[in-house]
Amino acid sequence: MQASFNEQFDRHGAWRRGFAQQLHGLREWLLSQDLLDAAVQERLQRLEAQVRGDKVMVAFVAEFSRGKSELINAIFFAHYGRRLMPASAGRTTMCPTELGWDGELQAGLRLLPIETRESADSLGQWRARADAWQQFPIDVDNAQQIADTLAKVTEVQKVTQAQAEAWGFGQHGAAGSALVDDKGMVEVPRWRHALINMPHPLLKQGLVILDTPGLNAVGAEPELTVNLIPQAHAVVFVLAADTGVTQSDLVIWRDHVLPPEAWPGRQSLSDSRLVVLNKIDTLWDSLSSGQEVQAQLLRQREESARMLSMPVERVVPVSAQKGLVAKIGSDGQLLQASGLPVFEELLAHDIMGQRQQVLQAAVAANVRQMELEVQRVLNIRRRDLDDQMAELRSLRGKNASVIASMRRRVEAEQQEFDSSAAKIQAVRTVYMRMLRELFRLLGSGSIKLELAELRDALEQRGLKLGARKVYAETFERLRNLAAKAQAQAAEIQQMLGASFAELNAEFGFSLQPPANLELPELAADLQRIEAGYTQYLGLGHALKLSSEAYSQRLIKALAMRLRTVFESAANDVDLWSKAATAQLDAQLKERKRSFARRIEAMDRIQGAASGLVERIAEIEAADAQLTATHMQLRKAAALLLAPSAPVQDTARQPFLMVV
Repeated sequence: MQASFNEQFDRHGAWRRGFAQQLHGLREWLLSQDLLDAAVQERLQRLEAQVRGDKVMVAFVAEFSRGKSELINAIFFAHYGRRLMPASAGRTTMCPTELGWDGELQAGLRLLPIETRESADSLGQWRARADAWQQFPIDVDNAQQIADTLAKVTEVQKVTQAQAEAWGFGQHGAAGSALVDDKGMVEVPRWRHALINMPHPLLKQGLVILDTPGLNAVGAEPELTVNLIPQAHAVVFVLAADTGVTQSDLVIWRDHVLPPEAWPGRQSLSDSRLVVLNKIDTLWDSLSSGQEVQAQLLRQREESARMLSMPVERVVPVSAQKGLVAKIGSDGQLLQASGLPVFEELLAHDIMGQRQQVLQAAVAANVRQMELEVQRVLNIRRRDLDDQMAELRSLRGKNASVIASMRRRVEAEQQEFDSSAAKIQAVRTVYMRMLRELFRLLGSGSIKLELAELRDALEQRGLKLGARKVYAETFERLRNLAAKAQAQAAEIQQMLGASFAELNAEFGFSLQPPANLELPELAADLQRIEAGYTQYLGLGHALKLSSEAYSQRLIKALAMRLRTVFESAANDVDLWSKAATAQLDAQLKERKRSFARRIEAMDRIQGAASGLVERIAEIEAADAQLTATHMQLRKAAALLLAPSAPVQDTARQPFLMVV
């Protein structure tokens, strides 16, 4: 039987822990060999942070009462022997809810009042204001207390229709709008957003579960629809088997789960989207044979797949309720009938498998670059040893005056080398000026400037029919900004290449031209973001955009997403910068060390006849040690690049280097 999502995720976590442990051991070994320069240390730290902090987000999206919370219970919390997320009749999650684990915070539930929608501040801004959230502790050893606390996400309140519309709950009668009672009051969620911090084993390993209920909850929060859901590694869209695809289901799917624009540079959306046809147990009755039920299910799957433009094999029939009961009662037959194992297998192998491949590809590129940077230092040391060896062998059979002359020549070379400091400082000055300009192009000030026109257009009162044109022009300027940054990076690379060649010729260095700095992800991310937001500026969202609070939240969500992308590009520049200049620092350090050793050797040779033989033997031993060090580096890199299959062994074994 294939591994469940929980088992697959646990293996992924074991691989990550083992990889981070290997990196820590490699850092200690490099430090002991005096090979841990600033660039290598930065790369190792980023690699370890990337692997340890990797998050896998699974978003569950559905209209109300589709059994989404019960599905979460069945997959992740069955071992508690009861429901944790509220999923009983008449009780449903009313606000978007994130489940994760942050070890620096207390286990508990944090709730953001719905009244905060009166402000234009984004969810990201509210997250930073701890005092704005109501907090309720969770006793992780008391399942009943956990369930009672989490039930708060079902709380509602009644407000006037005008207040409901001001908070973004739509016009009466519109698809997905809140219903008005006979007193003119509207029932709305009491909370805008919920954060559950819980030390569940999977959450502690980096799983994040996003529960987004209902069209109102999804459509009213731009940050959900244009940031969180699109960036989720898997989106599970839940339908009810007895109703199939309703009109409100279709609106959520088309507008928020599967935008019509194809996103370039990413796996096909069908690979990261799964559709669950839930509550298939409602079709189980004594009046229909098993074959009739299966035929009905197949028709529902095929029709749902057709309406959602999805492959039929990615529409999975499930009974989350029966699956939960089966897991709690250890009823294997009922579990198979519930369809839950098939769904978990798809979730595990399609989503976790792809996520692990992406993460491994990312770390592989950094490991190879780290290996090249360390090899460069080893090559510098080997070249210095070769020069010293040739110099010492030339002294065999020479008298004291020749050795003294050689010592004076080494001292003269040292003085000449010291004069290179001014030249190198001049190169650094020009380099830092050009680098500051590159960071300015990628900074938040540049983004704010390019978004100013769009911000003004969205903050105007009334319908914003021209906003889409301004939006397109804004992204054209952002693409030009990215192109300028790329051009500046190329100019820096050319300047350093020319300067390094000049230093090599004048002072005998062996500096290699720095690698080209490419920022392909920046352009690809801009294209993805533009495609993801465009639909929210069309006629279909004209009424929402007429709300000042909604349009302000939209522009703030966009600005936050852009800042993240440009900051990522700036981080890539910073790492490239350190790698490009690290070899210069290494060359200076090793050259100074070489001069000191050469002069020391001359003094020893002058003092005793055996000094020359001893020094030659020392250099031969050092050369052999360099060869061994190089081999150990290759083995360490190969170990880090090894496939993740034997994660159980990797996670247990420390990184060992025999020196």
